[in-house]
Amino acid sequence: MTNEEVLQAIAHLIGTPYEPSVKDTITAITGRDRVVGPGEASTREYDSNRIHINTDANRLIESFSFK
Repeated sequence: MTNEEVLQAIAHLIGTPYEPSVKDTITAITGRDRVVGPGEASTREYDSNRIHINTDANRLIESFSFK
């Protein structure tokens, strides 16, 4: 699944509250096991398969990025 396909598959999560279980949902949908929640540490190495969940101040999911 390309990053574009991933974004399409999980777009319905944008605007929903972030909960740790969202990471499992994203893994189940995309098959990617490297999902990083807001405020979680991750390595500095570039990994285009890693999905970062970006939230606003209210912990609502705003977007996803790949780093």
